[in-house]
Amino acid sequence: MYEIIFLLVLGFCYLLFAVIQDFKSREIADWLNYSLIIFGLSFRFFYSLFNENSFNFFLQGLIGFFIFLVLANLFYYSRLFAGGDAKLMIALGTILPLDYSFSSNILLFLNFLSCFFIASLIYVLISSIFLTIKNFKSFKIRFFKEIKSQKRLIIFSWIFLFFSIILNFILYNFNFAFLGFFLLVLTYSYIYSKALDESCMIKEVSTKDLTEGDWLYKDIKLKRETIKSKWEGLNKEEIRKLKVELKKVKIRQGIPFSPTFLIGFILFVILYFCNIYLWNSFW
Repeated sequence: MYEIIFLLVLGFCYLLFAVIQDFKSREIADWLNYSLIIFGLSFRFFYSLFNENSFNFFLQGLIGFFIFLVLANLFYYSRLFAGGDAKLMIALGTILPLDYSFSSNILLFLNFLSCFFIASLIYVLISSIFLTIKNFKSFKIRFFKEIKSQKRLIIFSWIFLFFSIILNFILYNFNFAFLGFFLLVLTYSYIYSKALDESCMIKEVSTKDLTEGDWLYKDIKLKRETIKSKWEGLNKEEIRKLKVELKKVKIRQGIPFSPTFLIGFILFVILYFCNIYLWNSFW
């Protein structure tokens, strides 16, 4: 059992440090994620070497690493994760296989992902409300601008809701009304997120303070080339070129996402020792 405790404590310490670093510098260093992978797999290897007749404990860590490598890349290229968040998830893949059975570890992975998504929803909701209150004046102006620019979408959503309610009474099927309300909520959520992004997440910073991975607000035209705003963020060469020609640029700052990993991990550990599986509620 001590090997499980060690892995959980190791994962918690790394996640705590990642959160602190994310809030201080707005990034999670590569060395932090890579060293967690190395420590996690190294511990599994030497534990298997000296305490087992097989290397199953080590192999389960490798399998977890590759499974979370696939998941992290899926989230990254779906633009749900930034690079540091994706690497942190990959590193956790070496920690989370706590059982010697592959099928049991799959259930643990599902449990962690359930905890992670619940933590993500709560964290993003609270963060967005906090940012809205903090920047209420600028948010209010931007929100009504977005309302005006999205008039057609709003009108369509209300018309769709109206007809879905009529169909609900004609066919006695609540699904139509639910679909109409869902589309309306989705429309206003989209407008809210756009207003929040434009009013609260755009900052003008000195080019001296730019770091690798920062997101440009818009494409910037220099004398010889255009530095494009892209999901991967700025690289070192692009930052160097910006420093030569410009003093300040506008960047898009995301909400530090690492706390969701820590909160999700704590929930996962609690449920693990209580032998509770959230996925049972969904299936």
